[in-house]
Amino acid sequence: MYLSYMKRIHYILWGAQVLLAMVFAITGFMKLTIPAADLMRAMPAGVGLSVPLIRFIGFAEVAGAIGLILPSATRILPVLAPVAAGALALVMALAALLHAWRGEIASLAVVLALGAIAVFVTWGRTTRAPIPARRRSAPNGVRITRTL
Repeated sequence: MYLSYMKRIHYILWGAQVLLAMVFAITGFMKLTIPAADLMRAMPAGVGLSVPLIRFIGFAEVAGAIGLILPSATRILPVLAPVAAGALALVMALAALLHAWRGEIASLAVVLALGAIAVFVTWGRTTRAPIPARRRSAPNGVRITRTL
């Protein structure tokens, strides 16, 4: 079956958005809900970071996951999806700096991959395949006119 270039890009971007949303929702929820002592054992990268900072990062990841899917799926302010992807790319850039500074090369590869996908979603949803906003409809067939 032949798909146009734009449809392929659109499907690839949706797949990337869903993948990122799943990863960030799971890791963010984990950072928000696991008790502090268990969190430090489960996350060696978190050693040396304060618990409130880890909780804030978890909140940012969950908010980013919601922002990747909800605006695009509802088509209400879909411009927020690339903003969320850009914010997650920033989180991954900061995480990459932390992992590089600590010499955690294995963790660095995953962080860079997630950051690259987030940058791809930001680029794709702003330039190649933006999702159009839902059209506003008037109640009971009333015409909406603009006056200047």
